[in-house]
Amino acid sequence: MNRRAFIRQTGLSSAAFISTLTGIRRSRPQSATNAPRLVETPTLTIGFEENGEPAGFPIVLLHGFPDDVRAWNDVTPLLATNGYRVLVPYLRGYGATHFRNSAAPRMAEQAALGQDLNDFADALGISRFAVAGYDWGGRAACIASALHPDRVRAAVFIGGYLIQNTITPSPPAAPETERALWYQWYFNTERGRAGLSQNRRGICRLLWETWSPSWRFTDETFNRTAASFDNPDFVDVVIHSYRHRNGNAQGEARFEAIEQQLAKRPKIHVPSIVLYGGNDGVSLKPPAESIDRELFTSLAGREVIPNAGHFLPRENPDVVSSALLKLLENTK
Repeated sequence: MNRRAFIRQTGLSSAAFISTLTGIRRSRPQSATNAPRLVETPTLTIGFEENGEPAGFPIVLLHGFPDDVRAWNDVTPLLATNGYRVLVPYLRGYGATHFRNSAAPRMAEQAALGQDLNDFADALGISRFAVAGYDWGGRAACIASALHPDRVRAAVFIGGYLIQNTITPSPPAAPETERALWYQWYFNTERGRAGLSQNRRGICRLLWETWSPSWRFTDETFNRTAASFDNPDFVDVVIHSYRHRNGNAQGEARFEAIEQQLAKRPKIHVPSIVLYGGNDGVSLKPPAESIDRELFTSLAGREVIPNAGHFLPRENPDVVSSALLKLLENTK
């Protein structure tokens, strides 16, 4: 369904569509956490949590760096209450997810993250799903939606279009952007690898504080997620991700053609809503709306959430769950 048909079906303009998000049914159970289940893909044993109706239409929620499945605690209940099957996997290198081959190199280029999402759905026998993600998870959601639109019924992209060009080096950005990305340059050095190994909780907490400066999280909230950073693959996976995107690490040969395809910035045609934190300490400010409308050809809504930062599912879960519900109400 293209954007015009989608808007005709809803009877709303994009702006009006977003304004209805707060009208979704609000009754919800208290946030619950489950012991992770495990499923095997060709590369990974993926740990994930599942809530909601087992026969319901599946929604996959993907966390980012540095975070884990707890990011979706307050998004999941409203989706489950409305009859959906909600699946929240740990990304490679986090929590209960592990590489099946103990000798395999711990890589995490963007194409691998996109493949992990498809492999996860295949392992569960899911042919079609909805997805929401941010940061690394948003990148995986963008890749799956761009390359496999037949599998993705609807998508909420937190942080916008996150597909990277890993083939051609990017020019230097504005000084304030370069400063915000200090951690990436740090991880491209051996000192950065050693620092992440020795101080992973301290570095990750600093990123939480600076990326979402208006969010007042507790020690308990951080510590529950920080346990996922103790995964033995965490450091290698993080370092490879940030080095590969900057041309300082080799990728997997099986993904070379995909990376070439992604470097062309393929458009995303699935029905989409794009959300941004208005106070995101990483991206600093959203791109022009015209850019989003060019890249997301079936864009049903776009909103910048004031006083929210990078960790939008934690800071404003209702807007995320409501966006998914509204999209799914109007797509088949």
